[in-house]
Order: sequence, then structure tokens, then C-alpha cells
Amino acid sequence: MTIFNVISLFGGLALFLYGMRLMGNGLKESSSGALKTAMEKVTNNPVVGFFLGLVVTAIIQSSTATIVLTSGLVGAGVITLHQSIGVILGANVGTTITGQIIRLLDLNGGGGASWVDIFKPSTLAPLAAIIGILMIMAVKTRHSGVIGQIAMGFGILFTGLLNMTAAVSPLSSSESFARMFVGLSDTPVLGFLAGTGVAFLIQSSSATIGILQALSTTGALTFSAVYAIIIGVNIGDCVTTAIVCSIGSKADAKRTGVVHILFNICGSILVIAAIMILRGAGVLDTLWDKTLTSGGIANVHTVFRLFSAVVLLPVCGQFEKVSRVIVKDDEKLGTSVERELERLDEKFFTSPALALAGASDAIGTMARLAREGVLNAMDVLQNYDQHLVDLINENEDSIDLLADRVDNYLIKLSPHVKMGYGNDLLNYYIQCFSEFERIGDYAVNLTENAQELRDRGNELSDTAKHELRVMRGALDEILGYAYESFTAMDMRAARRIEPVEEVVDDLVATLRSNHIKRVRDGKCSTLTGLSYLDILVNIERISDQCSNLGVYTLSQSDSTIMSNHHEYIHQLHQGKDETFNRKYSQAREKYFGELADENI
Repeated sequence: MTIFNVISLFGGLALFLYGMRLMGNGLKESSSGALKTAMEKVTNNPVVGFFLGLVVTAIIQSSTATIVLTSGLVGAGVITLHQSIGVILGANVGTTITGQIIRLLDLNGGGGASWVDIFKPSTLAPLAAIIGILMIMAVKTRHSGVIGQIAMGFGILFTGLLNMTAAVSPLSSSESFARMFVGLSDTPVLGFLAGTGVAFLIQSSSATIGILQALSTTGALTFSAVYAIIIGVNIGDCVTTAIVCSIGSKADAKRTGVVHILFNICGSILVIAAIMILRGAGVLDTLWDKTLTSGGIANVHTVFRLFSAVVLLPVCGQFEKVSRVIVKDDEKLGTSVERELERLDEKFFTSPALALAGASDAIGTMARLAREGVLNAMDVLQNYDQHLVDLINENEDSIDLLADRVDNYLIKLSPHVKMGYGNDLLNYYIQCFSEFERIGDYAVNLTENAQELRDRGNELSDTAKHELRVMRGALDEILGYAYESFTAMDMRAARRIEPVEEVVDDLVATLRSNHIKRVRDGKCSTLTGLSYLDILVNIERISDQCSNLGVYTLSQSDSTIMSNHHEYIHQLHQGKDETFNRKYSQAREKYFGELADENI
């Protein structure tokens, strides 16, 4: 085997790893919404979790990704540690699907009907690449890019596999290579360490098994030579996953990594014990020195992991108990937005849909706190309450904290989100969270107006208080629509914002005119008048932010609205939309009717 064969071998490995990542990323992107839904519906039944972990891993082609996502969901409180254990066991079995796909290499060695030739890697690789590039460059549908990415990844994966196979083909006649694997039969510890080391270095059990499958074409690999390597792969694979799960995580999230290690260690011990017992009973005599093909290695890998899972699934609760002994509980943070902050976990970047869902929950909490803050501030203007002021300030601190975390999180997430709907949603969230943050600021401004009045010993007149009670009702309505439009992506609620916003503007203009008249008539002091006018400015700005939120939401279903934002609003205010006209008339009649009745 020459230096050129070595270069070809590692070049093939590079293509194999890149193809696997490209295909896996495409599969994750195409199924991320379903993945989120499925993972959130895990029950306390470990068997259900097992099958879920198996299916998800088979789809996204990575047990590491599945377990890291599971760790993030545990840390965010979406699922419990107990629920995650079945998923982890299933993920360990699901990762063997890649080896079963690679076993198509065996078709290269046999004859048969011509239609079978299409399933040979030498045919599948270029065929998949052709389909992939056509989907990427020629087809312009919503999902064509993702489908093309999956097909290209599949083609590159098999191209790399064929390169590795061609590079190691000279080893089939090498006596020293054959003797090396015979030596592994006598010293399985070396095989175990080799499997552990390679899987740890390339961070993929599937890729390590793929290398073994490529080497199997030399005819030098027997069961006795490779079983220890395959067992070692199980350990090397879980170490990296456990490290990733432990970085910056809550205690339960760290425990998922510990459970993964415990399961693989116990599974490896079980497999070794079973092999020793069966070997001593003579059951494995026929298989022991049998040369393994690519399919044989895939089957051994699957059987080892499936056997471990079936035996350990009934006692999986013990792994939870041991993990709780190893990893101690976290200290309580004591913050009202702790859960939302935990959802902003960078582990979810491997599945952007989950990451965006976490950001949505955090912004939704900002929306709720901002709405409560405004309404409480309007109550403080009626009757000053220091406890309510403290609550508003506490909510504002939470809003600012969430805004800062969401901002950083979305910036870091952006490189992981592909163009299309996910990218549109990311930009929508970036626009919305800043609007809710400003609404929270205006709520604080209103409490400061109330404090100024109290500190100067001034009080709003009964007429002014009545006007602000009417205004509070309008703000309650428009903030409710803004909240619903964001949290439920409710287009109907979004369309109802602008009519109320226009009525709020009308109310502000009327109240400002009324107040100036009161000051001129001596019914209100100048200083009190200035505070009242400032209150109206803050109310108008709150209404404007809600208008922006409505436009952002509507643009998710009609992109032309955002590109012609001001023209869209202008057309509505010109009375060219019958629905707007009707809703505006209803809202104006309601609030101006209340304004006229000072007994309310």
C-alpha cells in the first residue's frame, strides 16, 4: 500500500464524513418541525421513548444529535430526565441504520439481475449526485434545496466510501495486514482501545463502522478480530456526547450524558459476558473465524446495540438513580423567567426549529410581562401603589434580561438557519422582541409620570382619570391583539390592531385638546398638565409599537406588506379597506361613547 493509497483513503474518509453531515443536516432541517412535536410528546413510558429515539436517530443519522437535543429539552424542562432515558437507549440502536445502508457495498460483489445494479454504490453515488444538483440548481420549489442537499450528501457519502474501498484494496493481498487482525483476535483489549479511540477522534460511531465496512472488502476481517473494536466504538461515541451535554447545562441535562455513558458501559459489559459464555459453550465456533462482509459488520453492530437495549430497558430507572448520585442538584436561581432562559440553549442549534421555538417562548413571556406592565402602570396613575410600581420594575428587569439573552441567542443561531421559512421566522423574532422591550420601557415611563405627580403633591382631576380609564380599555384591547398575533401567529388578531391604533391616536388628540383647554381655563395646573401630556405621549408610543407588531405578523403571510409598510398603513387610513373601516368605526364608537359618559 503506497502513500497515494493512504492519501486516497483519507480523502475518501473526508468525503464520507462530509456526505454524512450534509445528508444528516438536510434530514434534520426537513423534519425539524415533526422532530420538535415528537420530542415534546414523550410519555413516561420508556418503551415509547425508546422507539422515538430509534426513529429520530434513523431519520437524522446521528445519535449524538438526538441525545444532545434530548439533553437540551431536559434542561429546558420540556421533558424530564426519566422520560429521556428511553430516548437515549433508542438513539443507540437507531445509529446502526447508517451501517445497514452502507452494506449496499455487498452488492458489488455479486451477480444477479441487471435491475439490482442500480442499488450498487457505484451507481447510487453518481445518480444521487445528479438528482441533488438538479434539485439545487434547476428546481425552485420550497423544499427543493433541502431535498437536493440530502441527495448530494448521500452521493458524496457513497463516493467517499468507494474511494476508501479502492484505497484499501491492495491490503487484500498483504500478509502483514492479515496478521495484524489475527493479533487483534488474540488481544481483544487492543481492538477495544482502537475502536474507542477512533470513534472518539472522529466523533461518530457510524463513520467508524463505515471505515470497518470499507476494510471488510480486503477479506481480512473476521468476527474474532472486530467484535472488540465494535464494542469499543460504543464507548468512544458516548464520551464526546457526554462532554457536549455537560457544557453549561443544568444538572438534569448533565445527567443525560451520564446516563448515556452508563448505558454504553453496562451494554458493553453485557455483550462481552454474552460472547464469553457463548464462546465457552461452543455456540460461536462457526462464527468466530468467519470472514465478515460489510453486511456482516452492520449486523454485528446492530445486534450488539439491540441486545444491550432490550436487556437494559426494563432496568433503565436505575440509570436515573445512579446519575442523580453522580451529578448533584443545581442551586435554585429564583428568577421568574428561569424556564424561558433555559430554553435558550445553544444545544438546540443542531435543530433550528427547536431553537426558534425556545426564542418564541421567551419573546412570548416578554409580551405578557410588557402587557401586564402597561395595564398596571395605568392603574398606578389612578391610585398610586408602591407595591405595584415595584412589580412593574421587576417585570421590566425580566424583560430586559430576556431581551438581552434573546438578542445574543438569535445572532448566534442565524448561521445555523437556512434560507426560507426558518430564516423569515428568525428575522420576525428579531423585529418583535425589540418592540415588546420598548413597550416595557414605556410602562416604566408611565410609573415615573405617576411618581412625579405624587412627589409634587399633584393629582389628576377626576375628568383626567376618567379619560385614562377609557384609554386603559383601548390599550388592553390593542395589547391583547398584539400578544395573540405573536404567540399564536394569529393573522385575524394582527388585522384588528390597526383600527384600534387609529382610535388610540384619535383619543390622544382629543384628550390633549381637552387638557389644554382645562389648563387654559385654570382647572388644571401647568406642572400637572405637563405630566399628563407626557402620559399621552407614552400611550401613543405603546400603540405605535403594537401597530408595528401587527405589520410584522401580517408580513409573514404576505411579504409585500413589509416591503411597502408605510404605503400599506396609508391605504388603510385612507378608508380603502372595508374591513378596516368597519372595525375602526366599531372601536371609535365604543371608546368615544365611554369617553362621553363620565359615570363609567
